[in-house]
Amino acid sequence: MTASAPTEPSALERLLRIFTDVRAGEGRTALVLFANVFLILCAYYLVKPLREGWISVSDVAALDKWEVKAYSAFGQSILLLFVVAGYARLSGRLPRARLITWSTLFCMSNLVIFWAVQPEFFLQNLPGSGIAFYLWVGIFGVFVVAQFWAFVADLYDEERGDRLLPMIAIGATAGAAFGSWMTQQLVDSEEAVKKSLLLVAMAPLAISIFLTRWADRKGPLGIDDTPSGPPDPTPVERRRGALGAVLGNPYLLTVAAITLLLSWVNTNGENLLFRVLQDNLAESAAEAGITGEREILEFTKDGTTAFYGGFFFWVNVCALLLQAFVASRLLKYGGFAAILLAMPAIAFVSYAAMWFIPVLAVVKVMKIAENATDYSINNTARHVLWLPVSAELKYKGKPTIDSLFVRMGDALAAFTVVVGARFLDLPTQAYFAFTVALAVLWIVGAVRVVRLNRELSGATSDA
Repeated sequence: MTASAPTEPSALERLLRIFTDVRAGEGRTALVLFANVFLILCAYYLVKPLREGWISVSDVAALDKWEVKAYSAFGQSILLLFVVAGYARLSGRLPRARLITWSTLFCMSNLVIFWAVQPEFFLQNLPGSGIAFYLWVGIFGVFVVAQFWAFVADLYDEERGDRLLPMIAIGATAGAAFGSWMTQQLVDSEEAVKKSLLLVAMAPLAISIFLTRWADRKGPLGIDDTPSGPPDPTPVERRRGALGAVLGNPYLLTVAAITLLLSWVNTNGENLLFRVLQDNLAESAAEAGITGEREILEFTKDGTTAFYGGFFFWVNVCALLLQAFVASRLLKYGGFAAILLAMPAIAFVSYAAMWFIPVLAVVKVMKIAENATDYSINNTARHVLWLPVSAELKYKGKPTIDSLFVRMGDALAAFTVVVGARFLDLPTQAYFAFTVALAVLWIVGAVRVVRLNRELSGATSDA
């Protein structure tokens, strides 16, 4: 016997209305999803700063450190061609809860492997391990998060999703901020504690599996009335693979294009921030009289990890405030266009400022502003845009776009480094000027997505 939905909001639901419009019966599942994405992002940000520290001591002959970092992103895009193809096949065969369970367990097993081969632990510094870890973290970070949001977009209809996704997304920014804070605290702890961060990250991932299965079983109103989708696809959707589903749909293709531009713009900035940081650390080591090769490597690794721990902390604190108090209100009063266009507009202004004043302090502040907007307002927009899409396209399209096209943008950023550093010898300001031009293209693409979204939402409503 199926329980009936409540008609009056609970005390919890009235409290959640501080953030968005939560109605009777919606509170429990929304809060479970909030906790779920909190744990996923917490795990990711326990791992992410270690990636930066590890890649900073992964030297490759004849390449600068920032080039190693940039070129590694190209490898991610190649690997993802195979990953998304395999995931698309699984998504058509497994119920969504089982699909998410097995992919998360696979990621947890990888954490154990990287824990065992991290530098100065069981092995001194296994050649290529830092690059392998960088590749894996990039895939893990976008893929696990993307499949969570595909699940949420499948669980909710468009009306309910418009109201509840901004509140659930607060859990993502809060988890990222908490994970960054934990990393910042633990990186100053005993060496054995620092070496255990990868194992610590497994705990929130394990709990997230159980929360996903609960939400899948209970549904949006928490009353055991939701099938474990996705629903039956159309014959065309069933035949298409993941990449074909994206390329064959004008809406998804345009979303893929602006996702690629977002990644290209953001990664250009990340690479330049990393480059300036490494130059500063080299100067600091020289001023401190550190000359031994091993001592310089340790100083660089710890300095890079500590910098990014603090950087990610402030990014996520700002993102949390924007997500909690701005995103849902901007969506409610400004509509989808307001939240989708906010990010490229801020990127345009930020990179213009960096173009004119390309110093570390300015780049850091502007990157905090850009990334905080990305992780909050733009994060909400990227999930809301999937609500009018069919379930089959959600599970094939969202992980593909949020992983493959994100990493293709990273690859183009790496190509930017190759051309700029190896052939043109461009100054830092030239990279920022080029990125401003990319931001203009991004704005044009976002305007088209808004128009197509309106058409798709209208067609869905008519149906």
